[in-house]
Amino acid sequence: MLQSSDNSFLKSGSPASNSNTFNPVKTVTAPVDQATIGRTLVIKGEVTGSEALYIDGRIEGKIIMPESRVTIGRNGKVDASIQAKEVVVMGKVNGNIECSDRVDVRAEGAVSGDISTVRISVEDGAALKGGIQVRSEGKQHHQENKQQNQAKQEPPKAMAATAGNA
Repeated sequence: MLQSSDNSFLKSGSPASNSNTFNPVKTVTAPVDQATIGRTLVIKGEVTGSEALYIDGRIEGKIIMPESRVTIGRNGKVDASIQAKEVVVMGKVNGNIECSDRVDVRAEGAVSGDISTVRISVEDGAALKGGIQVRSEGKQHHQENKQQNQAKQEPPKAMAATAGNA
């Protein structure tokens, strides 16, 4: 009877070791969805796309990634306006950031420019110079947001005209 229990132990032990061999395959496929701009690369112009972007080099111009995350690595330097779903800053950004979801400025990050976002996180030690606008869009449709933004823009114009006539 000890032999039969030893055999069952060996049989149950072998499938467990096989299942561990499949884990590295899953981790290899995840980074494929992210584009990387390496440390020695310099891009001047407009960068657009729909996949996640990791910047460890330098970009001058415009970054437009409305459906994706843009991460500025520790070596990254961005002299550009950024439009993205999510922005993580660990390097330096000189330009305005417009985010539809979240801006995260890490402890080693620096931003010089205006930020417009729904959510923002700034860690201790981060440098931030500029204005911050936190919007509350919730789960409304895009057209409803446009209508609300237009309605919000009209009263300040009227107030400015009234103030100018007084």
